[in-house]
Amino acid sequence: MTSLQTQLADFKAAFITRAAPERVATMEAATQLLRDSGIEATALKLGQMAPDVTLPNASGQGLALSSLWRRGPLIVVFYRGGWCPYCNLELRAWQELLPQVKALGAQLVAISPQTPDNSLSTQQKNELAFEVLSDSQLQAAQGFGIAFDLPPALVDLYASVGHDLPLINGNRNGNGRWTLPLPATYVVGQDGRIAFAHVDVDYRNRAEPADVLASLRSLAAVIATKSVAA
Repeated sequence: MTSLQTQLADFKAAFITRAAPERVATMEAATQLLRDSGIEATALKLGQMAPDVTLPNASGQGLALSSLWRRGPLIVVFYRGGWCPYCNLELRAWQELLPQVKALGAQLVAISPQTPDNSLSTQQKNELAFEVLSDSQLQAAQGFGIAFDLPPALVDLYASVGHDLPLINGNRNGNGRWTLPLPATYVVGQDGRIAFAHVDVDYRNRAEPADVLASLRSLAAVIATKSVAA
């Protein structure tokens, strides 16, 4: 299997060659603004407690994160939406590795601000066999400290290419916010504590699944050692 990082880098290189320079510059500037905001430093980190929120899945059924992590370690993947090609590459990579996740006794959920209907479309398009949760009210994104408002230049750019986020995310009749989560990946242990965290302001960068799986193996080893000692 080609690494996710290689797939993302290949897509990035192809995009830069075909996109208008002004569009690339706008997106790069927005990423730098986000980096300067310091959000990476304030996002939840290794060792902190994960927020327990209840979110609807693609069928509209509410699922509490704690109900999932109590069954075994939980991988939480935050993605921007089905409109984001980098997110789709990431989700498909996780689908391919889902048997390994389950073999380690873990579960996987993906979270975006999309409405349940749009989450269902993303799930079906990518043939995902794991839960895709809807965080339209930004409870999870804010709880993990990774929610941010898009700058005006990026709002204009996204609107011009049809990415109407307030509509996609169900806020058209609400506050109309242009808000997204940073792409982030967490592993939450059965005690609710974060055992792995990857947060990056550059939406083209994602956690390499192999590193996440390695953290799961380490977590399993620690649990096994404690069980023996007890």
